Amino acid sequence: MFTRAVSRLGRKRPPSEIHDCDGTLSGSHQVLKGTARWALSLEKLLEDPEGVKQFREFLKKEFSEENVLFWLACEDFKKIQDKIQMQQKARDIYLTFLCSKASAQVNVDGQSQMNENMLEEPHPLMFQKQQDQIFNLMKYDSYSRFLKSEPFLNAQRIEESEHSSDAPETAAKRASRIYNT
Repeated sequence: MFTRAVSRLGRKRPPSEIHDCDGTLSGSHQVLKGTARWALSLEKLLEDPEGVKQFREFLKKEFSEENVLFWLACEDFKKIQDKIQMQQKARDIYLTFLCSKASAQVNVDGQSQMNENMLEEPHPLMFQKQQDQIFNLMKYDSYSRFLKSEPFLNAQRIEESEHSSDAPETAAKRASRIYNT
């Protein structure tokens, strides 16, 4: 008997084959959207334009909006192919975020500082070290506070209420509603 139970355990279906009672796939194959996706990781949050907007508003209130603006500018910079455009964008990023008199200076350590001479020969990854530093600063500092913030929690509640009102009524809910009326 024990052997038969053990052999049944070995025949468990993989998560990809497990369905909910309504026939839809359950578990990891469901596509997460909105706040559920944002809560997975900072990377997922930054992939969603609405997530970036909400995170940026949060950082603005924390007086650190320049971090996400710098990160986004670096992402745009990596996509530039034209050398002249790349030089101009590199100069803009440097003057806006990295030089000592920058209007929205980001906090990078001394080893990551750049000088203007480096702007003459730009390449797509020239800001990678600084971008990684700012990303980690956001990930381990601002992002965790964002997930606990009132705007995020409100957005989460709204999504949950919309989702529950859109969901089809289960037999148990229907029976409860009929029985209680």
